[in-house]
Amino acid sequence: MLKDMKHQKPTVVITGASSGIGLQAAKVLSESGRWHVVMACRDLAKAQNAAQSVGMRDAYTVMHLDLASLTSVHKFVHDLREGGWSLDSLVCNAAVYTPTSREPRRTAEGFELSVGTNHLGHFLLCNLLLEDLKHASSPDPRLVILGTVTHNPKELGGSIPPRPDLGDLQGLAAGFKETHTMIDDGKFNPVKAYKDSKVCNLLTMKELHKRYHRSHGITFSSLYPGCVATSALFRESPRLFQVLFPVFQKYVTGGFVSEEQAGRRVAQVATTPEFNRSGVYWSWGKRQKKNGEPFAEEVSAEASDDDKAKRLWELSAKLVGL
Repeated sequence: MLKDMKHQKPTVVITGASSGIGLQAAKVLSESGRWHVVMACRDLAKAQNAAQSVGMRDAYTVMHLDLASLTSVHKFVHDLREGGWSLDSLVCNAAVYTPTSREPRRTAEGFELSVGTNHLGHFLLCNLLLEDLKHASSPDPRLVILGTVTHNPKELGGSIPPRPDLGDLQGLAAGFKETHTMIDDGKFNPVKAYKDSKVCNLLTMKELHKRYHRSHGITFSSLYPGCVATSALFRESPRLFQVLFPVFQKYVTGGFVSEEQAGRRVAQVATTPEFNRSGVYWSWGKRQKKNGEPFAEEVSAEASDDDKAKRLWELSAKLVGL
């Protein structure tokens, strides 16, 4: 738990806040006058420059966090507590996506990078900060994990092969290192690894809700704010994809939203009273329109599997040393 609540404003931590949705959410909350934002990022200089580029002048702090290193996650939690902030909202926004990788990249511990960062790094962070959120200064602490339609084979993004499939979690059970690079222990595929990691994010949110909502008074939720087709998440995609994908989302699917609009939606789910329902995956009707109404979206069959959520939790806890 945070030792010395010397800062009066409630604090929200946003991972991956140096660009895109995370940066825009940080901007909205820092400018509200009601929140102090901790931008948890790998590159401190980049994050500081990004904050200044969007006009953030105060009410924020940049802190180092590399989710691809469990040691870094532990150090971040230690440094956050030493800073004396009351943690009132945690937004797990950061993600890596390496669609052109032919061989798996690794985290500091040797896990495949997408799952190791997007799922295991955030899984450890969430668990370490549960008690801090339980003792928040706010009466309604939040923990929000970003989702995506690509987790769901019933959605267009999830139906395009390779589809997400965690199998029986054989890869995790085998230690998720060396030749065990995929959760289902299949052949390495970087796109599937990303989609699998997002299924894990939703299963984690559901299991957090089941285990800790009543005992800790924390609202756990996820959201898909719309397709931010210009996001830096796609920076390793082929150049032609980066050019055509925003056009496709704007004029064919109608799913495109700007980084600014998506950031506002993240900020709302993380802090405002109308989103205080726990265990919910939020989405927006007619996502491309400014007045699209939020609603509780169904998750995929796999992301609704209670037995798989429990097994994923147990295996993930073992892998991160909990």
